[in-house]
Amino acid sequence: MEEPLTTTIPDYAHRVAMYDMDRTITRSGTYSGFLIHVARRRQQWRLLLLPLVGLAGAAYSLRLIDRSRLKAINLRLLVGKRFRRTEIAPLAESYADKVVARGLHPAALEQIAADREAGYRLLLATASFHLYVDAIAERLGMDDVLATQLDEPDGADHIHARLAGDNCYGEAKFARIDGWMAANDITRDSAHIRAYSDHVSDHPMLHFADEAVATTPSRGLRKLAPQMGWQVVDWRARRGR
Repeated sequence: MEEPLTTTIPDYAHRVAMYDMDRTITRSGTYSGFLIHVARRRQQWRLLLLPLVGLAGAAYSLRLIDRSRLKAINLRLLVGKRFRRTEIAPLAESYADKVVARGLHPAALEQIAADREAGYRLLLATASFHLYVDAIAERLGMDDVLATQLDEPDGADHIHARLAGDNCYGEAKFARIDGWMAANDITRDSAHIRAYSDHVSDHPMLHFADEAVATTPSRGLRKLAPQMGWQVVDWRARRGR
């Protein structure tokens, strides 16, 4: 198994380590797991709608709907058109406990710890929903989180099954990172940036970084990484915690 990245670098005003979450830190995607976790504990009859979830997935595969629409449809089917944050929050917490207990790459945790020890500000940037990502990020000790927002037109209590703004994915994720840096007065020339992702959709973030790491990469990223000179690591090499 590869040792955590510990490259010695010159002094910068800022050090930032940017992490994707699903299949980078976690062993598998978390979005579907969260929806099923909620349905099983809240309204089990919604599990009967799983065939419709499958149809939505087929529509996405055929490019009849985009990724944002797919996520909103599945949320509406398995959680509801409109729901209370106070009702879902305990389920988000219990799901985060489940993910952290059994669903993380130990090598990812070691790298996070090494970056923290080296003085990096830890940023979790993911297309998954803030609704449950915040609870996972807290357990990981992340300093900042960028994730997909849901619409809250009625205020902080009620949430609607539709996205507020862009899905935090690909170029949209990178735009969020750019905005986050500006909001925190971090200029590119004043920062040393590390970035970790498993998927080729994160190429804007990886290209932006001083040190880019393709972590247990998808086929597309595994092909691109050597061309770009990015490090490739397999965080599946160590199982269990």
